[in-house]
Amino acid sequence: MSLSIAAVVRPVCAPLDVLGRDVTVPLVTGGEVAYAALDYAASAPALQRVWDDVAAYAPYYGSVHRGAGYLSQLSTDLFENARGTVAEFLDCRPDDQLVFTRSTTDSLNLLARALPADCQVFVFETEHHASLLPWQDARVTYLDAPRTPGQAVRILERALAASDPHGPALVCVTGASNVTGELWPVRELAAAAHAHGARIVLDAAQLAPHHPVSVQDLDVDWIAFSGHKLYAPFGSGVLAGRADWLVAADPYLAGGGASRKVTRREDGGVDVEWHESAARHEAGSPNVIGAYSIASACRALTEAGFDALVARERHLIEKVRTGLAEVPQVRVLSLFGDDAPRVGVISFVVDGWNSSHFAAALSAEYGIGVRDGLFCAHPLVRTLLGGAPETQGECGAPEAAPGEKSLNAIRVSFGAGTPDEHVERFVTAVRELVTDGAKWQYRTEDGRCVPALT
Repeated sequence: MSLSIAAVVRPVCAPLDVLGRDVTVPLVTGGEVAYAALDYAASAPALQRVWDDVAAYAPYYGSVHRGAGYLSQLSTDLFENARGTVAEFLDCRPDDQLVFTRSTTDSLNLLARALPADCQVFVFETEHHASLLPWQDARVTYLDAPRTPGQAVRILERALAASDPHGPALVCVTGASNVTGELWPVRELAAAAHAHGARIVLDAAQLAPHHPVSVQDLDVDWIAFSGHKLYAPFGSGVLAGRADWLVAADPYLAGGGASRKVTRREDGGVDVEWHESAARHEAGSPNVIGAYSIASACRALTEAGFDALVARERHLIEKVRTGLAEVPQVRVLSLFGDDAPRVGVISFVVDGWNSSHFAAALSAEYGIGVRDGLFCAHPLVRTLLGGAPETQGECGAPEAAPGEKSLNAIRVSFGAGTPDEHVERFVTAVRELVTDGAKWQYRTEDGRCVPALT
């Protein structure tokens, strides 16, 4: 059964059409301005194409799996077709499983629950907390932050060589840093892992929205990402990869949908026969709209062409990096150096400014949305900043511990829906704030730096 309400194919624009492009926000200095959404690394705006596809489907929404009605059958077909679309987008192997989850965090926690007994996990301290923290029940080896891609491979090779060669092992690595935007040598790390009998999972939350990702070309065993960073809202994510560990593990959630057969025993207990398909880890009513939105975004990005999207993003990266380089007080954070390839994620600090204060001024005085803090990658940001400054600054950092009130940074991030004007306004705002200072007074409220009342 096919969905008869497919969205109309539109000519691809650069930038791609996203929701919120016409939203205006008030400025503390008076008037309004079109909002410049430059926090894509946290959540990207929804593609208009995705929103239209979901709106077209919404009246036909029904329960999935086992429903006899037309809408249930249509929704089931749409849900399972979405699984196939995403698997094709990721270039999965024919026997891979693709499980729909809530997010990257949920996906990696699911995999952590599926680890074989006595599995050893290797993870760099530079990871986002979503890929740094789920492995607490395993034997975890935390690897020091590398300063070049080649060093990353060597660090991993040494750690694997020193480990137990006979037990199961897993390497977890990001594809692109959520702090620096730098691309990691995933293919080389996968080769190192496999050479030592380990498997590898790729956190592609920041990579998949910006670059094509092929499970087969990168030779990773699993991949995880979130829909809301791929221009697809509604709280859905993906874990895709080898089926054996997933099938051998108890269901991530126990309940309807994960079970194939449930019977009472004579002793009063219950026997359960679990599914061996992806349904094993998708108990409960699935997020059909979330899965469909991811599939819609995958189709939209594929049709737009990643070559064109990557080229345009490099153009925006160059604008931002050139503009920031012209302000001596700005220091861009980097592990691998200025020449390292990256996606549209750039973090920096400004001499004489607390980052929370600077980000608040960008928002209140220029209508620019960025992020400040430690970006759920505390060990990495601490490494990049090189310690804890003593000066507190005008406004406290929301995530900083006592004694680290200035240990935070500013992150600007952008992507397929970002117009040139937004990054140009950002660069101008940075220059003006550094040169002229803020036009408004700010204070700390509930851990955030906010404009003071007049």
